[in-house]
Amino acid sequence: MDQGLVYAGLLNQPEVQFKDWQTLNQWQPGSGIIWVHLDINCQDARDWLLMHSQLNDYAIDALLTEETRPRMEPHKGSICMALRGINLNPGEDPEDMVAIRVYADAQRVITARRRRLHSIQTIMNLLGQEDAPTTTAGFINELINQLTARLEETIDSVEDQVDALEQALLDDVSHGLQQELSSLRRATVVLRRYLAPQREALSRLYLEKLDWYPEEEKLKLRDLSDRLIRNIEDLDTAREHAILAQEQIASRLSEQMNQRMYVISIFSAIFLPLGFLTGLLGVNVGGIPGANDSFAFLVFILILLSVFGVQWWLFKKYRWL
Repeated sequence: MDQGLVYAGLLNQPEVQFKDWQTLNQWQPGSGIIWVHLDINCQDARDWLLMHSQLNDYAIDALLTEETRPRMEPHKGSICMALRGINLNPGEDPEDMVAIRVYADAQRVITARRRRLHSIQTIMNLLGQEDAPTTTAGFINELINQLTARLEETIDSVEDQVDALEQALLDDVSHGLQQELSSLRRATVVLRRYLAPQREALSRLYLEKLDWYPEEEKLKLRDLSDRLIRNIEDLDTAREHAILAQEQIASRLSEQMNQRMYVISIFSAIFLPLGFLTGLLGVNVGGIPGANDSFAFLVFILILLSVFGVQWWLFKKYRWL
């Protein structure tokens, strides 16, 4: 393949592929339903879109745009979509979702990427098999299916992590959980940021009347949309559990702090009068009682013990201990 041309071939004739820009430019609408996948980081791919793709300016802008918030826009019998998938690239965070831009009409699908998306590679591997998509509508449904399947795996992982942290709380283990819960909450927020508009995009696609999107594929699309809605609900549930767990940790820490402050307050209350007496008799001036009496120190200790005893009795009486 030429630089920037990741894949080009006919969906309904998977044995027919276009290995370079020159042969790709020979494709005509009557030749078969084509799928072209581009890496738009490469200038050659951008040049082909601008000069040889035969797309209108609206579609070209949609494929090259930097803004990739999930959306779906119809335009004269075609659609332009931006979807997001889980980032499974090595060393990357799954919640840092990868964008895929899609143009589709009755005879062609053009997808554009800036980062590698595993769902696209899976569809490439499916081509030629019995369940491979052979139409543009079938391709879009398969792409959504692959994106949703990987999303489900990630959300299941998030739910398992939240369940494990909740179990740790039940086992009275809270050290380090606050940071882990904060990380999980941040991941759920980032995921939901893209899933909500992606659901709206699928709903709009389902309602759009397109001659090349048959009713059978529309029913599959509705099922995929329902799956995405369930994923969003599961994600919301996981986030709520994480919030409750964080609140429980905060409550437990607050309770521990209050107990410690209470103990400190009790000791302060006990030693405050004792400290006052010792401080008063420790003043280095004349006239201190018992300064010349050899038993004065013993008497003073007994007085302190008596004061301590009275305090202890009062604390017990008023149930302060």
